[in-house]
Amino acid sequence: MLAAKAFTEIRYLAGDVRRRSEDSSSDEDLDRIRFLADLCHNMPGIAQPRRWQQSRRGASPTSLEQAMAKRPMSWIWNTSSHEGRAWMLAHIEQEVRTWTPPPLLPLHRKGPAPMIPRHRAGVLLGRWPVRAPAGRQPLSAAAHVLKALDTDAVCALHEEAGRLRLGLGKGGPWLRAHLDPDGVHYLVPDPADYYWPGNPDGRGGEIRWWQCTALLRMYDGEQVSSMVSVLPETFTALPSTLPRREQLRLVHLARATERDTDLWGRDHEAECDPQLCGYVAEATDNPPPAN
Repeated sequence: MLAAKAFTEIRYLAGDVRRRSEDSSSDEDLDRIRFLADLCHNMPGIAQPRRWQQSRRGASPTSLEQAMAKRPMSWIWNTSSHEGRAWMLAHIEQEVRTWTPPPLLPLHRKGPAPMIPRHRAGVLLGRWPVRAPAGRQPLSAAAHVLKALDTDAVCALHEEAGRLRLGLGKGGPWLRAHLDPDGVHYLVPDPADYYWPGNPDGRGGEIRWWQCTALLRMYDGEQVSSMVSVLPETFTALPSTLPRREQLRLVHLARATERDTDLWGRDHEAECDPQLCGYVAEATDNPPPAN
């Protein structure tokens, strides 16, 4: 209903009758069209949602994914401006509908979610948790390894991903300044279904890199998750020193850590200062996105 209302208003704003009106300029009408399109472009999918599927087989859904599955309008409602919410409520009331807005989106918890019994059993039985999507070939045995890295190695991987334009893993001065310089970080190939090797890469070829989940230790001691694209040969060349059971435990830990570098960076932004973390901001620097 809301999407239909938005389309009707957009058609009016773009019509010839509106162009002859003197109560609004073309720029104001264009801003209104953009506002309506941004607000409603996901609503048809929400009205007829497909069955929710995890992006990674075997991984537990995050608190945000659980909230979205329960109330699909949660994201649109909680990220809309006051104007957007007022527009939605006005049309709902006009249609004499009863609707309770969804609650606030859950905060990404600090630290990992507790390991569920299925995951604990997998660790004890030595089952590698990263599994291929249905109908796809699994990753090679060389990818079924979690590796411990120092800060220089993590930054080098991000620099290679940026230099080769692999798509995931912006690093730069921000990341190096905020990682624990003496910390141990962890990396494991863990592609989402849509990044599985062999899928189209958007440039006429196929994905030839591994999307890796990283568990990073920041300078304040908190462990957060991140994503970085790593070439198979680059990952294979990294040393592997951890016992197998410890690798399995850490893979589950990395997958269950909801807070990422982007969220950590937003919380840190207000106190970020060269005297505190040694980082001098540049005009183009931003926290690296997790994915």
